[in-house]
Amino acid sequence: MKKIFIVLLSLSLIMCSEKKPVNLAIENYNNDYQTPYFEDSLRAQKILNYKSVVDSIFKKSARANHNPAIAYGIVVDDKLVYSNAVGYANLEKKIVADSKSRFRIASMTKSFTAMAILRLRDEGKLQLTDAASKYIPEMKALKYPSKDAIPITIFNLLTMSAGFPEDNPWGDRQLSDTDQELMDFVKTGISFSSNPSSQFEYSNLGYALLGRIVSNVSGQHYQEYIIEKILRPLGMNDCEFEYEKIPSEKLAIGYRWEDDQWKAEALLKDGSYASMGGMICTIDDFAKYMSFLLSALPERNDDEVGPVKRSSAREMQQPWKFRVISPNYKTHSGELCPRTGSYGFGLTWRMDCHGTIIVTHSGGLPGFGSIHMLMPDHGVGIVAFSNLTYADMGAPASQALDTLVFLADLKKRVLPVSPVLKKTQEQIVKLIPNWSNEYDGMFAENFFPDISKDHRKKQTDELLAQIGKIVSVGKMKPENLLRGSFDLIGEKGTIDVFFTLTPDAEPKVQWLSFKLKE
Repeated sequence: MKKIFIVLLSLSLIMCSEKKPVNLAIENYNNDYQTPYFEDSLRAQKILNYKSVVDSIFKKSARANHNPAIAYGIVVDDKLVYSNAVGYANLEKKIVADSKSRFRIASMTKSFTAMAILRLRDEGKLQLTDAASKYIPEMKALKYPSKDAIPITIFNLLTMSAGFPEDNPWGDRQLSDTDQELMDFVKTGISFSSNPSSQFEYSNLGYALLGRIVSNVSGQHYQEYIIEKILRPLGMNDCEFEYEKIPSEKLAIGYRWEDDQWKAEALLKDGSYASMGGMICTIDDFAKYMSFLLSALPERNDDEVGPVKRSSAREMQQPWKFRVISPNYKTHSGELCPRTGSYGFGLTWRMDCHGTIIVTHSGGLPGFGSIHMLMPDHGVGIVAFSNLTYADMGAPASQALDTLVFLADLKKRVLPVSPVLKKTQEQIVKLIPNWSNEYDGMFAENFFPDISKDHRKKQTDELLAQIGKIVSVGKMKPENLLRGSFDLIGEKGTIDVFFTLTPDAEPKVQWLSFKLKE
């Protein structure tokens, strides 16, 4: 009886200690929410009109940089609309590359690792603020640079802020290390270049450790978890980690250009560093992943269909840590256009001087170079793989994407006007020029104490006198659900009207301005 009691007590303690899934589902939401949309229904066809331009960009790049092959594809919204390739996946056997050739995509693997971590987080099995040593006990013995350092968190590993030194190209050669070799390395000690959370520094080691966390938390080997929980649900059936599992006629062989000739690179076997750069994939399959990332936007009330929630996929694409400014950046046309960038979760985020956002990640290993670039606000992306050592795919891919956006005249989504913005616009139009007291209820408590009604009326009277009789009211231009502007169009000029509303259950006007357009 005593033994039975002890067993039951042990089981009870184990069950109590297990983490239960966290219910992160939103129960209360606005059923009237209107989803942002693209006005141009012919976007994909317009892009296809310029596919020959894309072909010429990649052909020129391949010739100039001695790429044995480049395979590439264009994604619009939920599908691959165009793919092509130039050169040979296997020079010795003269196997021509195509969108089904399987290339090692190197560090583009990192976003799959990040997605796996977020999936485990959403299931309540870990938190991003947890110390990494909670799931990798070998890390508890790490010797930090200073006494006041904070322990490395999962968030630090995701955002490359763990304090590890930049480890390209050293990390690439660790790809085939065994799990035991990785843990032995950690036990021996890791040298820090800075304290955790103090700066960004690209770390393959950090993502290798994230892979270990995925394995330890899920109970599955990292590679199995990614294939079962992410790749196959997305229909990515041709992606693998071990090259020996791929038919030779489908596998792209890696080369380096040396002494004016191509020399085959030894293919690295799958190992413990797979989570930082080991995936092998096709253009056709990777396009499905890009489509899923693009589908995370815009926010909407649709049911979830992906391997992770749309909100988690959006988290991956945000600038989380240490933004960098490039004040002298120039576009392909030579325009000076400063931009800023940051690292998200396994993805890099950039914004240029025009407010255009690019979400991207490149990859490089002995024998391979790759990149994918997404423009989430435009619903378009491009991907390119090459079988040349550390091939720079960023230059031709970004040129091709920028060119397509320009030639096809792609626009961002249109944000529908929320009912409260429309109602407020109508009230403002009726309010002036008299500023009738019957509309006082539309204003927040700060509004008239900030600027008196008499002064506001005087200002608007002067502007209205300059534009003459109002002949029409322009469309509402929303910035979000509670802020926007519109035009008052007069016989002799136009007034720009801007307002923003409060967070009240029934939003009120907290700021209202009128400005004469030049």
